[in-house]
Amino acid sequence: MSIKSTIAAIAASPFLFAGAAFAGPYVNLEANGSYPGLDYESGNLEAQLGYAGSTEGGLDWYVSAGPTVSHSEADGEFGDVEIAGYLGATYQVADSTGLYGEIYGATADDDIDFSGKVGVKFTF
Repeated sequence: MSIKSTIAAIAASPFLFAGAAFAGPYVNLEANGSYPGLDYESGNLEAQLGYAGSTEGGLDWYVSAGPTVSHSEADGEFGDVEIAGYLGATYQVADSTGLYGEIYGATADDDIDFSGKVGVKFTF
């Protein structure tokens, strides 16, 4: 087993024993794609290390960062490896209502691109 595989396995191992309210380190592997008109156009791959926790006031939060690489169908090639990260939180306002928000940032050449989202989740 390589050292990278060993580190990933150790970082992910708490999830084998964690419940829904897990706080601590985690590994997030993600693939995103864009399919306008149901045809693949572009996407990216991410591998991030993160940490999640909760405050005494009931705010659940997470932060993660790691490499990302984009792919474009137009040229069929992968782009440069960049660094991406997330900062997010959720807060349960009532039994059936929760608030959430997330900020995403990624390096791009000499700049950092940011995006974000906020929302309300109603459960029944």
